[in-house]
Parts: sequence; C-alpha cells; structure tokens
Amino acid sequence: MAISGRFFYLALAALVPIIALPGAPTWLLALGVLVVVTVFDLVLAASPRTVAVRRTLPTGVRLGEASSAVLHLANESRRPLRGRIKDGWQPSAGAANALQAVSIRPGERAALTIGLAPTRRGDLLTHHVTIRSFGPLGMVARQSSIASPGTLRVLPPFHSKRHLPSKLRKLRELDGRAAVQIRGAGTEFDSLRDYVRGDDVRSIDWRATARRRDVVVRTWRPERDRRVVIVLDSSRTSASRIDDETALDTGIEASLLLAVLAERGGDRVSLIAYDRRVRAKVSSTGKGNMLNAMVQALAPLQPELIELNTQAVSGQIRSVTAHRALVVLVTSLDAGAAEEGLIPLATNLAQKHVVVVAAVRDPAVDQARLDRSSTTSAYRAAAAEHALNRRAAITAILKQKGVEVVDAAPLELPPQLADMYIRLKAAGRL
Repeated sequence: MAISGRFFYLALAALVPIIALPGAPTWLLALGVLVVVTVFDLVLAASPRTVAVRRTLPTGVRLGEASSAVLHLANESRRPLRGRIKDGWQPSAGAANALQAVSIRPGERAALTIGLAPTRRGDLLTHHVTIRSFGPLGMVARQSSIASPGTLRVLPPFHSKRHLPSKLRKLRELDGRAAVQIRGAGTEFDSLRDYVRGDDVRSIDWRATARRRDVVVRTWRPERDRRVVIVLDSSRTSASRIDDETALDTGIEASLLLAVLAERGGDRVSLIAYDRRVRAKVSSTGKGNMLNAMVQALAPLQPELIELNTQAVSGQIRSVTAHRALVVLVTSLDAGAAEEGLIPLATNLAQKHVVVVAAVRDPAVDQARLDRSSTTSAYRAAAAEHALNRRAAITAILKQKGVEVVDAAPLELPPQLADMYIRLKAAGRL
C-alpha cells in the first residue's frame, strides 16, 4: 500500500517532542523509532514521476498469434528505483506479465517486455503505466500512474487462407495455364488446337479445319478485369454468435478469401462494410497490397446494433462501379431481415448484376432438429425445423429471382463462396 510522504513528515514533527520528553514509556519510544525509520525509508524511495516511459508496439498482430510490447524506462532521479511496474492493458489484450519487478540505478535505463496474447479482434488500448517505488527497507512505497497511451491493432486471423492454393489452382486451369479449356459467353478466344474426343462441336473452327484438312477447335479463357463488389453487412444481425465467433467475423473470413482469389484472377475487387453508413471501404484499383489494406480496414469493425439500410445499398454499389458486376451480399438469411429487405434488394440488383447471397448457418440448429430425447428437446427440435424451413423458403425465393445463394457453416462458408465464384467464372457469367 502506498503511503503519502507528507503524512509521515507531519507525524514525525508531532512525535519528536513526545519522544524527547523524560520518562517516556517504552512503547512510545518504539513507535517513534518506527515512524522515523519509515519516514527515512519513504524519503529514500525514488519518485515515480521522475521515471520517463516510452512504449514500443508492433504495427499489427493477427488474432490468435502471440506478440509483445516493450516498455523503455529511464530513471532520471538521483535515487535508485526499486519497485513494481504495471502496464494498464485491457483484459482482452492477454497481458500475462503486465506486473513486473524492476531495479534501476540512477541515470540508467531498462526495458521490460510485456507478452500479449489478444483474444479479440480490433484496436486494443492501454492508457497508462503505474509505478510503485519502494524505499531501501521496502516498508512503504510511493505510487504514481504515468500517461503512456498505446494501441495494438489485432487483425482478422484469415484462417481460410489455407484454401487459397487449391482455389488458385482451379483458376489457373480456367485461365488456360493448364489443360482444361472452357467455352462460355463471358470468355475470350485464346488459341487453336486439334480436336479430341469429348470436345464441344460448337468450338470447331471450320475455316482453320478447311485450311489444315484436320478438325481444329478454338480454346477460350475467362475474361479478366471483371468487377467484383463485396457488401459486408455490419448491422445487428451480424452480432449473432455462431461457433464462438460472430457472424461478422465469419463474413470477414469469407470476404478476405474471395477478394484475394478474385484479385489474383485478374478482376477488380471492391469491399464495402455497411449498415446505415459506410464502416470500411477498400478497392483493388488503389495502389498497394489489397489484402493488407482490407485487414487493416476490417480489423476495428464491430457489429452495429441497428438495422441494415437496404434501400441505400444499391447506391453504394453504384459509387464503386457503374458497370455490370458480381455483387456478393454477405448478410443474414433470417426470416425477418430477409423478407423485409434482402429479397427486394437482391431482386433489384439481379436485374443488372450477377448477385450472390452468402450467409452463415448455425450448425447448432441442425443438431437441435435431430434431438427429440425429451419434451424440451422436442420443442427445441420443432423450433429448429421451423427456422430451417423458413430459411429454405427464402433461399428458394432468391433462386427463383436469379440470385445464387451460399448458405454454409462458419468453416465451410469461405471455401464454398470461393467455389461459387469459380463456377460463375467458368460458366462465363462474369
């Protein structure tokens, strides 16, 4: 416990005349000695306010990865600093050794490493460093909090990155770098080759066949430089927790994988995080690494407890492209939100664009549907069955309007959305 030095000076001034009295009792003398020793112990303690503090932080760390912060301390007093230092990180920063003992001689410096294991995405803050300085006997201490603000940006983990090599391999096949060739309305002429059994007869080039007196077919490659617009819903429905993470976190994973895949495929990608205003906006047309720009923009993004303004989504898409594009709506298929806004929005967008709705599905609902072991479980199964039927009905309506739907569990949504992009590109619909 830190005790004020002024209190001891006053106590000493009051006790000295008493101790000096002849015939003073032993206990009073002992108390006087204790006070004097305590006062001198306090006086010899270095002032925490004379310690200069400087902080070094990493520019960013992915969620789930360990990191560290370094506190640089300089003892600018004429007394040695013996005490404890506590770095005031918020709990989600996972600072395991935030409290450390220090001993710094006058005029010297020391560096303390604080291990961090963040448990939450976003900007994690610390505002001050608390220093408790003890005297030589360790009886009392002087304490002060020194302002030393710091921010650690915890980036999305991007676990779905492991799917990227296999998806890129499929794209290279479509791009003519492997033996597979395709034909579709959205493809460009690539080259001629000899006909082999199984080729589409519509790909036969009759003029080249007549010249060579052998059957020749045209090969095609997907058009590049198409436009892909990802609209990430950050409204209240994205706050629902599924498999120990929010629907927004799953949407971020799916958006990152799709954006990187489409950019590597030669398409122009734009991402908009939106509810009633734009929370983040990134485009691959800008200079620099798009993946880095996306993770930096999406790191502080949190669900907003407001409704999605579906009427303004079309305007946001027009702000990034006036051409036909693949529009991916990463949102919810909940009955209320879908019937009131999603279905009219997707139907309107499908008149000009290729529209895909990507939604995360809660595996717990599928499991609850199968459990009828008790009365409570039976009621829960009935509710789950009803929710899944409504979800299937919304999916059927969207598909009737020409909208593609990807409805999958958190771990399956990113790769399935990437597969949908590849299928649309292979079919020449982009």
